[in-house]
Amino acid sequence: MPVYTPGMKRTRRVAAFAIWLMLGFALATANAQKPLYVVAFVDIAGAGPRLEEAIQLLRGYASDTLKDAGAIRFDVLQQDSRRNHFAVVEVWQNRKTFEAHLALEHTKQFREKIQPFLGSPFDERLHSLLP
Repeated sequence: MPVYTPGMKRTRRVAAFAIWLMLGFALATANAQKPLYVVAFVDIAGAGPRLEEAIQLLRGYASDTLKDAGAIRFDVLQQDSRRNHFAVVEVWQNRKTFEAHLALEHTKQFREKIQPFLGSPFDERLHSLLP
């Protein structure tokens, strides 16, 4: 039977911690490479010309975003019963490409321009597929 010294116990704990860190890094790296699904809810205050102007902003944003590196899909859905409510569904190659999209000038400009039209805060949620 081997004899364990205090130094050996510490070495085992350090090794276990190092393995735990490596596994965590590997999982984070794997998750960073998975497709990222984004669902944003956009509620516009008002109707008529104001709503039409907001719709044009959404259409332009969709068109610009589909040109971004890593954009797989970008759909703007209008709710049937409340025409001023929208769901924006995006699919990105991975989180990194989505984060790069957020830093682009056209994204910043859209968020600035749509702000006065909003009836509630911009509600953006990130998702991934179940394994």
